[in-house]
Amino acid sequence: MTTEKTHFRKAFDSPYLSSADLVEPTTLTVKRVTLENDKTKKTKDHFNTAYFVEQEIRPGEKLKPMILNATNSKTMKALTGSHFIDDWQNIRVTVYVDHNVKFGKETMEGLRISPQAPKRGVLTPANAKAWENAKAAYRRDGNLDKVLERVDMSDDHQSQLIAECTLPPVREEAEAEHAVS
Repeated sequence: MTTEKTHFRKAFDSPYLSSADLVEPTTLTVKRVTLENDKTKKTKDHFNTAYFVEQEIRPGEKLKPMILNATNSKTMKALTGSHFIDDWQNIRVTVYVDHNVKFGKETMEGLRISPQAPKRGVLTPANAKAWENAKAAYRRDGNLDKVLERVDMSDDHQSQLIAECTLPPVREEAEAEHAVS
């Protein structure tokens, strides 16, 4: 079992998402991008700043906004097909740590947005384990919102899953008896 380790940069509590916050590539949904002043108050610079739909990076850990440097801004332009940050919304991206980012003469860790749009899985009853997990989520939450954040489902499959969760269980003997009739 792997235990969660603490990155040394966590001590320097930044108001922005950083390489210290990510432990693996993470798919997020960009809610909006705004041009705003540096929240660290270390500079008077303005940054393209991405805010996300997701509220937490991990359970109990708030997801911070991410500064989009020139490289990540160019990636967002390519992913959205627009030069305008106002159009960079409701798009899913994969954020990862690049350990070879050049900053002046130094090489350091930095966040990158993958140039490939994340692929979403499609949930169907054929994937029995995921289908049962989705049913458990529906029973817990009373809706499919959390499931649909991660995968696509046809309207018919959503209806089928909800019906399976809300109908009383059918007894096998009754099914067998009905099949003989």
